[in-house]
Amino acid sequence: MKQILELAYSTCPNDTYIFYGLACQRINTKEFNFAIDLMDVEQLNQAARKGKYDITKLSFAAAGHLTESYGILRSGGAVGRGCGPLIVARPGVDISNLAEKSVAVPGLWTTAHLLLSLFLPELPRVQPMVFDEIMPAVSRGVFDAGVIIHEGRFTYHEQGLVKLIDLGEWWEEITGLPIPLGCIAIRRELGQRMALQVEKLIRESIDFADRHIEEAMPYIRKHARELSDAVIRRHIELYVNPFSTDLGDEGAAAVKALFARAREKGILPESRLPLFAA
Repeated sequence: MKQILELAYSTCPNDTYIFYGLACQRINTKEFNFAIDLMDVEQLNQAARKGKYDITKLSFAAAGHLTESYGILRSGGAVGRGCGPLIVARPGVDISNLAEKSVAVPGLWTTAHLLLSLFLPELPRVQPMVFDEIMPAVSRGVFDAGVIIHEGRFTYHEQGLVKLIDLGEWWEEITGLPIPLGCIAIRRELGQRMALQVEKLIRESIDFADRHIEEAMPYIRKHARELSDAVIRRHIELYVNPFSTDLGDEGAAAVKALFARAREKGILPESRLPLFAA
C-alpha cells in the first residue's frame, strides 16, 4: 500500500506549474500518494504552525520560525533575481518617513514582511491582508503603502500606484545574492531519506511541466485568480528558474544569509538544527 503524504502549496502559477505533474499523476510518484490542498501562502504559514501538513510551501520567514519541526527542501522553492517584493503607494508618498505610515503586508510570517523589517530601522503600523487585496486597499487610501508580492509587480500600475522600492533589488545590492522568497518544507520526523525522495519527485514534476506547459495551463489557470495568460506566463518565467530545480550553493547561501540577518536582528529565533531537511 502506498504511503499517503499530505501536501499543500499556494494557488500561485509558479506553484501550480511546479506541482502539476505530481498533482495530476503525470509522473510516477513511486510508493507515495499525495493528498493535496491549495491556499494562500500566509494560510500555509499559519497551518504549518500546527504541523498540519507533511510537506508544505512556506515563506522562508515562516520556515525560520519553524526550524524545529520543518526542514527546507532544495527543490520546488521560489528564489531568484529581480523577483522580490515591492513597496508601492499612491503618487506623492515619501519613502523617507515610511515608518510613520500605515503599511499593508501579505502576512506577518511572509518573507515580504521580514524584508520590510530588515529594510526599515523601525517598523511602521502594519496590517496583514490576503496578498491580492493589498493593491486595491492602498489605491483606495485605506493604507499609505503596501508590500506586494507575486504578480502584483506586473500589475500595480493598473491600480494607479507607484513603486517606492524593490526590496529584492535592495537585498541583492547589500548581499550580492538572489532573494529567497518561498520554499517547500517537510516535517523533520519523516526523515532524510523521504526528504530526498520528495525532492526528486518535485524535480521530475518541474521537468514534466517544462516539456508540457500547454497541457499544464488549464490546471494553472484554474487557480490563478482570473489572471490573464500573459501575466501567468510572466509569473512562471520569473519565479520558476534553475533555483526551483535545485538551490545549489548560491541559493543555499542566500537562504543562510537571510536567516543570519533576521536572527541577528531578533526577528527569527535561533536554532541549532540544520536549515535543510537533507
